[in-house]
Amino acid sequence: GALLVLLASWLPLWWFDAHGLWWLVIGIIALDLGGQAIHVANQSMIFAAQRDAHSRLVGCYMLFYSVGSGMGAIASTWVYALAGWQAVCLLGAGISAAALAFWALTLRHMPKISAACAQPA
Repeated sequence: GALLVLLASWLPLWWFDAHGLWWLVIGIIALDLGGQAIHVANQSMIFAAQRDAHSRLVGCYMLFYSVGSGMGAIASTWVYALAGWQAVCLLGAGISAAALAFWALTLRHMPKISAACAQPA
């Protein structure tokens, strides 16, 4: 669901340029909601797996999270300079769609998390 919210958030952001500031506000709220939900879900999966390696796994996750954020900032700045706001929205939607497709393709390989493992200690 969070990936769908993330993907859908790019539509009001796209409309902002032509239709007004409220679309920007709606898009930012949806983008933040989807992104935070994905972040929480990812960390939940980390904490449910290999209890003796939590700090290493969280450290690696945050490293790649930061690198991905930096690459996204660089890519969106470059795309904006070349083609404007609409292209930035297409880039964001494309990355969101790629994440959704990756999740769908790898879902059957994900280990099942029991309710006992998902509860905080």
